[in-house]
Amino acid sequence: MNASTLNLIFYLLIIIIPILAQIGINVNYGKYKKVNNSKKLSGFEVAKKILEANGLDNIYVVETSGNLTDHYDPTRKVIKLSKDIFHGETIAAASVAAHECGHAIQDKDNYTFMRIRSFLVPVVNFTSSFAWIAIVIGLFAEYFRIFIFGIGLISVGLLFQLITLPVEFDASKRAKKELDRLKLIGKDEDVGVKKVLGSAAMTYVASVLTSILEILRLLLIFNDRD
Repeated sequence: MNASTLNLIFYLLIIIIPILAQIGINVNYGKYKKVNNSKKLSGFEVAKKILEANGLDNIYVVETSGNLTDHYDPTRKVIKLSKDIFHGETIAAASVAAHECGHAIQDKDNYTFMRIRSFLVPVVNFTSSFAWIAIVIGLFAEYFRIFIFGIGLISVGLLFQLITLPVEFDASKRAKKELDRLKLIGKDEDVGVKKVLGSAAMTYVASVLTSILEILRLLLIFNDRD
C-alpha cells in the first residue's frame, strides 16, 4: 500500500469516526429525550437530589443556552444544564444531569485524573495555538525539527484527551450508581440510561482515535515530502 493510499484512508477515517460517534449520541439522546422517566423528575431536580445526598449543597445548578452544552465548572462550582436537560422529565435529562453531578462528586473526592485534566487545560490552550503554525512551517520549509515540535504540541492535546477518557467514564459510572442508590429511575429504565451515557462517552473515544490518526497522517505526509 503506497503512502498516498494510506493517507487517504487516514483522512477518511478522521472524517468518518466522529460522524459515527455523533450519530450514536444523536440517535440515543434523540430517542430518550422523548421518553419520560417514571419518577417525573426534571434534570434540575435529579441534580439537586444527587448533590444534596452527597453533601454538595454549595454547588449551583443553572440553565444554560444551546443543545448538549451541559457541563460542570469546577472553578465556579456550578453545573450548567441545557434547556432540554434542565426542564425535561425524561430519561435523557436524568442521565445527563446525573453525569454532570458525577463530575461534581469527582471534584469533591479530588479524583486524580480530574485534577490532572484541570492542570492541563491552560497548557493545552497555549499549545493548540502554536501547534499548526509549527507544523505548516515545518512542512513548507521541510525542516524536521520544527515539524516534530508541532507534532509534540499536538500530542499534548492528545494526552489531554486520553486523560479525559477515565474522567468521563468514571463520571458516568458515578451517575448510574447515584441514580440507582437514590431510586431516581425505575429498573426498566436502566437500558435507556446506559445507552445515553455510553453514546456520550464514545464521542470522547472517537476524539482520541481521530487525534492519533491525524498525527500518523501528518508524519506520513512529511515522510512522503522528504
